[in-house]
Amino acid sequence: MLRTVLLLCSLLAIGQVSAHGLWLEERRGNIESVYGHGAEDKAFNAEKISGAWAYDRTGRMIPVTVQRLPDHARLQPLQPAAVVSVALDNGMWSLTPDKQWINAGRSKVPNATESLHTFKYSLAIYQQGAKLPKLEQLKMVILPEVDPLTVGPGKLLAVRVLVDGKPAAGVELVGDYRGAPHQTSAITDTEGRAQVLVRNEGLNIISAAIDLPVTGDKDIETRGLFTSLTFLGEAHRE
Repeated sequence: MLRTVLLLCSLLAIGQVSAHGLWLEERRGNIESVYGHGAEDKAFNAEKISGAWAYDRTGRMIPVTVQRLPDHARLQPLQPAAVVSVALDNGMWSLTPDKQWINAGRSKVPNATESLHTFKYSLAIYQQGAKLPKLEQLKMVILPEVDPLTVGPGKLLAVRVLVDGKPAAGVELVGDYRGAPHQTSAITDTEGRAQVLVRNEGLNIISAAIDLPVTGDKDIETRGLFTSLTFLGEAHRE
């Protein structure tokens, strides 16, 4: 029984460390950063938001502030934004032999069996015809190759996944991260490209995640990246 409890605690901790994703969603007229997995929405430390960026339809950057609330962060562009992106640094984590995750690098957990540093990113497109900037601050990003607001539900959206600014092959894309977070919709080709079905009339959350080996670092052996692309499948109608 004790062994079972420890295993469940370990699985829960792993979920908190790497399985949860990040996306942007408009709630009550505000742009909220959401940390969760599928329909599950978790409270999180807003200090972990490491950056936020907003742009107008021409791709020009506009000021945006991060309101750090007790259980999440709210993004507040100075003017209505066509594109918004956000980054979350989830920190370094090490797994002890008794299956406990410690929020520190392995130099501080010398008996660690695993060590990783996870980062979460999200890109939201709000206005049709928006020009995307380079988005170099997003170390993993799903870039639509056509305007996603013009595709429509039931149609395929062409996307390209970049990791550290380069096309990433063999990356699994989840077409509906909230509704079916374990269902792979497409896998990127050698140029990082894929076709993903637009699932919803409302909010679409397309996601991808990857684990990258790290060498020569005293604290981590893996860098974990998660990214999402969000947009409405159809324009809002009264």
